[in-house]
Amino acid sequence: MSNWSSDHEVDQMVEEEVDSIVEGIQYNYTQEEEPPTPIFRRVQINRDREEDHTRLWNDYFGENPTYTPAMFRRRFRMNTPLFECIVSTIENGVPYFRQRRDATRRLGLSALQKCSAAIRMMAYGCSADAVDEYLRLAETTAHKCLEKFVDGVIHLFGDVYLRRPTAEDLERLLNIGEQRGFPGMVGSIDCMHWEWKNCPTAWKGQYSR
Repeated sequence: MSNWSSDHEVDQMVEEEVDSIVEGIQYNYTQEEEPPTPIFRRVQINRDREEDHTRLWNDYFGENPTYTPAMFRRRFRMNTPLFECIVSTIENGVPYFRQRRDATRRLGLSALQKCSAAIRMMAYGCSADAVDEYLRLAETTAHKCLEKFVDGVIHLFGDVYLRRPTAEDLERLLNIGEQRGFPGMVGSIDCMHWEWKNCPTAWKGQYSR
């Protein structure tokens, strides 16, 4: 009878020890669990993209645009016909730039708005968020427009404009540069190898070396 009693006490001690170990493991596991990831919901902003397309068209591309061709060239780093050619080619060659309707049958962003955002960011070197107020594109959308635009230009214009120049191309460019007072300009398209002269000295570090 005494042996049975001692064996029973041993079993109880073992069970209590096992339970203690299991509880400790469960406690440590729950303490090490990562907190649930918070859910961030995008703020829905009615940017009135249709009206923005109309305003953009009237500002630069209408019969009587608000801004002059010289102002367009300064802001987009190209003339209006070249810009329109690029937009048309990109729209036809890259599905992302084709205007579509969403689930509510509302028109999405036009190719003009998307290309304008991409070129503005490249022309000014500004952030994607900076084009929201005028062109009505969210920051993430502007980033995607820039990426798709660059890929489209490489794919659609690469064989013509991004190839290595031929001997005829070099001769033509050298002649044009010499006629305009820039001999040997093919050696550096940004002319950084030239002597810094008659220019603000404060800018030398930005445009030399």
